[in-house]
Amino acid sequence: MRHSLGRTTDSLSQTGRGKTISRETTAARPIKVLQITDTHLFDDPDGCLLGLNTEQSLQAVIADVAHRHLPADLVLATGDLAHKPAPATYARVFSNLCKLGLPVYCLSGNHDEGQLLSRLTDGGLCRFETHLHHGGWHFIFLDSTIPGSEGAHFPAERLQELDRLLSGSPDAHTLVCMHHQPVAMGSRWLDTMALDNPDEFFAVIDRHPQIRGILWGHVHQEFTETRNGVQLMSTPSTCIQFMPNSSDFAVDMVSPGYRWLLLHPDGRIETGVERLANIPGTIDQTASGY
Repeated sequence: MRHSLGRTTDSLSQTGRGKTISRETTAARPIKVLQITDTHLFDDPDGCLLGLNTEQSLQAVIADVAHRHLPADLVLATGDLAHKPAPATYARVFSNLCKLGLPVYCLSGNHDEGQLLSRLTDGGLCRFETHLHHGGWHFIFLDSTIPGSEGAHFPAERLQELDRLLSGSPDAHTLVCMHHQPVAMGSRWLDTMALDNPDEFFAVIDRHPQIRGILWGHVHQEFTETRNGVQLMSTPSTCIQFMPNSSDFAVDMVSPGYRWLLLHPDGRIETGVERLANIPGTIDQTASGY
């Protein structure tokens, strides 16, 4: 599903450091979640990706989120937060995301340094968790990255942990969050960087009927599909966008965006994508990669 400007809406039917927050106060109402992904910040605030200043673009997205979608409950920052990973980069990522005044749950992407990202989050607003219980919903955060590679793989121990987490909360509606796409997007070049063992992943997913959605970033475009009653969703980047269904690298000249989700007590997911009215800067359309 592809849209240009404005709002699109779909009505869709702890081990380690996992946390539980506000279960009693949110159980009777939908949880409002915001997904912000693929911010690609540099160690230099003037850093640009294909000519676009990624920090300025993120700031424009944050302002749009604040205008349209607060109050909300939490933010999911689903990877590639840094294009040039460094402490200064992540400090500015956190500073921008914290302007929303919400807990931000960070995942690592293939451009991130996961250990650095984890170490720099301090349990304040920006957090790096394994999973989270909130308002009757269970959020599971999966690291899909392969060190030194743009691709994705879930080793056996990660799939076992996923299965264990799901088995431990069989009655909680569940949203599984990751960076890479677990299904083909129809773009030959992008799909070389998809999860390389999706059958093993979905074998776990299919054993647990409480899963309501799977959410990811990485592909810099909007995608929605349903598989066995589970909603599959990807979200535009806060900076440049990739052309859907393109065999080779191509930039799509549509605006940066983000996703909002209402997670209902009965397990329904209501969701949509917002885009800025304009691209906040100039993009090099002739680039053959990034």
